[in-house]
Parts: sequence; structure tokens; C-alpha cells
Amino acid sequence: MIPALAFLYGAIIGSFLNVCILRLPQGESVVSPRSRCPRCKNAIAPYDNIPIISWLILGGRCRGCREPISPLYPMVEFASGVLFFVAVLRYGLSWEFAKMAVFSALLVVLVITDWRERILPDKVNFPGIAIGVLFSLVVPVGDGAGAFLVRMSGIERLPVAAISLLDALLGALAGGGLLYLIGELYYLLRHQEGMGFGDVKMMAMVGIFLGPKLTLFTIFMASVMGALAGGLFLLVSQKESNYELPFGTFLGFSAWVAPYWGIRVLDWYLGLFR
Repeated sequence: MIPALAFLYGAIIGSFLNVCILRLPQGESVVSPRSRCPRCKNAIAPYDNIPIISWLILGGRCRGCREPISPLYPMVEFASGVLFFVAVLRYGLSWEFAKMAVFSALLVVLVITDWRERILPDKVNFPGIAIGVLFSLVVPVGDGAGAFLVRMSGIERLPVAAISLLDALLGALAGGGLLYLIGELYYLLRHQEGMGFGDVKMMAMVGIFLGPKLTLFTIFMASVMGALAGGLFLLVSQKESNYELPFGTFLGFSAWVAPYWGIRVLDWYLGLFR
């Protein structure tokens, strides 16, 4: 029952995320005006705005002008429901679930806006960083890097919340700092931008939530996925080699995978060298 309710709640949140995805890249408010058809501009009635179901009932078309409605809308709602469903299965009704649900919602917006517009909005990244800091004081990040630094510094004991916050800050430094350095090196070598600053801010936000180990895993996994997908796309489409890959999309997917399976993958990978 609880997982089903989590899916329903996630789908409802996904309906709001659709608004964010559509309006944030345009610099518009996500609060007003109310949702309306982008073609005929008629306001969408509440009974036509039920997540997933309304799109199916309407046959993917606006009730007023009968123009097609993008399937992206129900896909985002369904994906959000699945992410909340998986989170509650893993963590139950807990602060850990709340943290992962919020993190997942932030990633959905970033993944889709980067894929569609090549934009990673500050209005998602900066609030995400602040929210991640607050969660680190309630839900231990548990990376271990903070505890190691505390021991190395000779400090006897720190509160769990302080160590968790240190893990979060180290994660932000690892994620944002590494991508910033890669971007600067690429610019020095190629004299052109190779890494958008939005990716840097996104990974600072991811690092706050995940800590340094899983953040580095996220970057590694996204790089592998991006290289494979980019190579396949260039091979099939035969576009120029300077095609702008939506790296934030791969980072977002990898960041969602990391808390669930990242440690297992890291243990498996490191085991290959033992």
C-alpha cells in the first residue's frame, strides 16, 4: 500500500516537475499562470490535469484545439512515480526516503532540461545545494571521508551531524571541483569550452547529497555512458565531432543510480585489482 501511495505521490510531483522543465529554461514563473495548452493557450481544467491518466483519456491531445500533447509529460510523471516507488522500497517512510525523493525530483528536472535545452538551471542547482546541506544535518551522508579527516586532524570527537556536513562539503568539492578542473584543462588544450559551468554547479549539488566517493563514481559512470552514447550517436547520425553532448543528462542518471548500486559497483571494480 505504501509503495503504491509513493508512486501516486511521485506522479503528482512529476506533474509539477513538468511545469519546471517547461518554464525554467524560459525564465518564467513555475507558480503562475496556471497550466495551459502551449498552442491554443486555453487553461487546462483540473480534470484534464490528472497525472498520466488525463493524457491517456484525451488520447494525447488537447481537449480544446486537439493538437498533440507531447508524450514527455506522462513519461516524466511516470518516471517520477517510479523513482519515489523505488526510494520507499529501499528506505521505507523515513528521512532517508524524503532525502532521496527530493534528490530524485531535482535530478528529473536537470536531466530533461539538459536533454531538451542544454541548460542546467541555477534555480534548481542552488536550492538543491541548500536543501542538501539541510538534509546532511538530519541524514548522515556516511561517506567516511569526513570521519577520516577528523581522525587525521587529531580531534577526539565531533557530532554525527558535523561529520555528515563535512562529508557533504567534501562531496561538493570533489564533484564541482573536478569538473571545473577538467573544463579548464580542456580549454587550455583546445582553446574552446568543453564543460559548461552548469555541469560544475550540478555536481556540487550532487556532491552535497552523496559525498565524495559516490560523486566520483557518478562522474566516472556518466563519462563512460556519455562516451558510448556519443560515439554511437555520431556513428549513426554522422554529425560533426563538435556536437554538444548533454552531459548533464548522463550525470543525472548516474547520480540517481549511485546511492542504490554505486558501492556494489565500486567494490566489484576495485576487486579486479586485488
